Amino acid sequence: MASITIRNLEEDLKANLRIIAAQHGHSMEEEVRCILRQVIGQRAPLEKGLGSKLKARFEDVATEAFSLPERQTPRIANFD
Repeated sequence: MASITIRNLEEDLKANLRIIAAQHGHSMEEEVRCILRQVIGQRAPLEKGLGSKLKARFEDVATEAFSLPERQTPRIANFD
C-alpha cells in the first residue's frame, strides 16, 4: 500500500477532520481514505467483523435454532 503526507494543512481543517472521523468511529487516516474513495468514485469497502462474516456464511443453512444438550456434572479424575 502507498502512503502520502499532506503538508501545510490548516489547523481548522484538521480539527474538523478529527471531529468528523470521531463521529464516524474512524481514525483520521481512515476518514481521509473514505473521503478520497468517495471523491475518486470508488466504493469504500465496509470491513465486517467475524460475527457478521459467520452469519453471512451460514445464513442459508441456519434457518432454525440449534438445541444444545443438557449440561452434565463434569467427571473429576482421581489419580490416587
